Amino acid sequence: MIDYNHPAFQYYQNVSEQCIHYLSIDGVIFGFHQNQLKVLLLRWKGTDEWSLPGGFILKAESVDLAAQRIIRERTGLQTLYLQQFHVFGETIRYNSEETWRKINLPVQGINWSERTISIGYYALVEYAEVVPTPDFLTEECRWWSLEAIPNLLFDHNHIVEVALQSLRKNVSDQPIGHLLPETFTIPELQRLYETILGHSLDARNFYKKIMAQENLERLAERRAGTPHKAPYLYRFKRSPSGINDIPSYT
Repeated sequence: MIDYNHPAFQYYQNVSEQCIHYLSIDGVIFGFHQNQLKVLLLRWKGTDEWSLPGGFILKAESVDLAAQRIIRERTGLQTLYLQQFHVFGETIRYNSEETWRKINLPVQGINWSERTISIGYYALVEYAEVVPTPDFLTEECRWWSLEAIPNLLFDHNHIVEVALQSLRKNVSDQPIGHLLPETFTIPELQRLYETILGHSLDARNFYKKIMAQENLERLAERRAGTPHKAPYLYRFKRSPSGINDIPSYT
């Protein structure tokens, strides 16, 4: 157990003055690495307790701008794809007193431990571009594969599950190519879809549907180091606005 109650108390006093009361943002940051869908988590100071990145909304900023700020601070990314996916407003979301005890934060004298409504956002980011950065109350920020996520603080396991369900439900409409590096192979793109959907796809049908959208550009280079015939590399075409045309799969 560590002694940082006083600075934490001051921090939440500032939150009380500068932020909207009882309203917060929780961010599920998805990355794709080694054929695994991963989520960025924070470990709280002096504990083995983990949670999602999150924060409060300043009185002078919009909800979307607050979400962008919070995710940028944890990832170091300036350009983000964010999607608001759910509002968590149950009357009893978790055991507040037990949670504060686990993370050694003060409860008496401040009202931040009362019922809070949380707006959930998920971010689709390129794994290699992220610089995981802990915040004031945490000392470690790192990736966890979905299969290995521990029991999280608050109701964050539930939030991760709802985010994943939302991503799966809307995968055909979401630019999941944000999870890939600039160049990739068709098998790598297919594995990304399979990982999100949770089941395999027929390779020939996948190739036909993806290429029919005409927003992938095949490069002259091939992927080196593969055991069989090296597949070609692809990248997303750019629209006249300069934004990548990222394909969907239906």
